[in-house]
Amino acid sequence: MLTVSAYAATRADGPLEKVGIERRDLGPLDVLIEIKYSGICHSDIHTARNEWGGTHYPVVPGHEIAGVVAAVGSEVTLHEVGDRVGVGCFVDSCGACDACTSGDEQYCTKRVVQTYNSRIGDGEYTMGGYSTHIVVTEGFVLSIPDGLALDVAAPLLCAGITLYSPLRHWGAGPGKQVAIIGMGGLGHVGVKIAAALGAEVTVLSQTLSKQDDGLRFGAHHYCATSDPATFKALRSRFDLILNTVSVNLDIDLYMSTLAVNGALVELGLPEKPIRVSGFSLASNRRSLAGSMVGGIAETQEMLDFCAEHGIGAEIEVIPADRINEAYDRVVRSDVRYRFVIDAGTF
Repeated sequence: MLTVSAYAATRADGPLEKVGIERRDLGPLDVLIEIKYSGICHSDIHTARNEWGGTHYPVVPGHEIAGVVAAVGSEVTLHEVGDRVGVGCFVDSCGACDACTSGDEQYCTKRVVQTYNSRIGDGEYTMGGYSTHIVVTEGFVLSIPDGLALDVAAPLLCAGITLYSPLRHWGAGPGKQVAIIGMGGLGHVGVKIAAALGAEVTVLSQTLSKQDDGLRFGAHHYCATSDPATFKALRSRFDLILNTVSVNLDIDLYMSTLAVNGALVELGLPEKPIRVSGFSLASNRRSLAGSMVGGIAETQEMLDFCAEHGIGAEIEVIPADRINEAYDRVVRSDVRYRFVIDAGTF
């Protein structure tokens, strides 16, 4: 067993604290990763503060991991010592169900093992990327292309694939009108990817305060949803809308901007159930759907695509002792656009 430094939440109403945790011995198919950077996702905060329920303490968050291979098991063939690698939201699945065999491991019907807070044994739970090292089975380790710096690549392991997967699934590309609701940690990456795919991209944000950034990231239009005239002007326009915010919106209002056969896809997780009128769905044969992250192969495809197109997250790198401050700032939306922890400071 390897003892490493980490930051853990020990209770819902307390700060994250520096601790020592055990990483398992290297198995034949395992990869030991020296973590260089770990992104802060809002999901980390929800889990650390038990806002979704089901948190087992102590919990070490972090599922946006970028680092370098430090050692490999005797049967590893996919990675070598010194390789630049990443780990996303899950580290194992059954490998046999229809979802797994079709490359959608994230929807495994038997046992998705999340990177943190997933039970893996009697009283044992996975511990995430807020640490100096992690051990992961080789099939769930991604290669980070040389064209991507590790710090800006880290958030792509969650934020990037969360946007890339639905954009690909719903056919975003040339000739398609795509809207991104929200210009935060998820939305800003979505704008970059959708534009690189060739779609005509519109940002739907409450105000125009981030308009310059949105246009710089590749958006063609930027609209304030606080202006009632916006929805009239955009009626029946979009083929695809990706909702990246976690608050409960007036979904019927946004559905009115979908073209025939258009889809609104929920990526954020609002606290209360989503309400939508049947008329909103029936009109224009619209769809309301949801999406999670992508499978391993699709995540690798996303990383390669981002390297090819020069896409990385907009980040603020922080030392580990500022994690709690960063959490409070994320809740206040006081970051442009993603915090990344320098794991060398643990």
